[in-house]
Amino acid sequence: MMRIFIDADACPVTDIIVEEAGKVNLHVFLVRSYAHYSTYLYPEHVTTQYIDTGNDAVDYAIVRQIWPHDLVVTQDYGLAALCLAKKTIVLHHLGYQFKQDNIDSKLMDRHLHAKARKAGKRTKGPKKFTQEQKETFRKRLRSLLYSG
Repeated sequence: MMRIFIDADACPVTDIIVEEAGKVNLHVFLVRSYAHYSTYLYPEHVTTQYIDTGNDAVDYAIVRQIWPHDLVVTQDYGLAALCLAKKTIVLHHLGYQFKQDNIDSKLMDRHLHAKARKAGKRTKGPKKFTQEQKETFRKRLRSLLYSG
């Protein structure tokens, strides 16, 4: 049975995932660093795991636990690549699915942006997350949950 893992330190669609997973009796794992500690109480089908703060510590904790056909929600391209190698389904909070045929270009974009920042160039941050984007994510998540 599919399980859902969320790279939960800054995931803007956690509430949608928890709600939709509850409808189909899937377990959700919120994996976050202690720096993002919360006392929020989630439903019974949700487990919150706190990981020591450190570079990529949450990412590695997720990769250690996932199985083929689990669903991972992340906006981190590096984590997405590691999860794809383990045959999981990987979804970005904007609703697009990371796949083998698009991950290399995403990693290259990340590299080029990091290189530009290192050279002193300014890069724009993300735009405000909209209700329309949330609904796009919800539709994509539902299609994944109800198709398999």
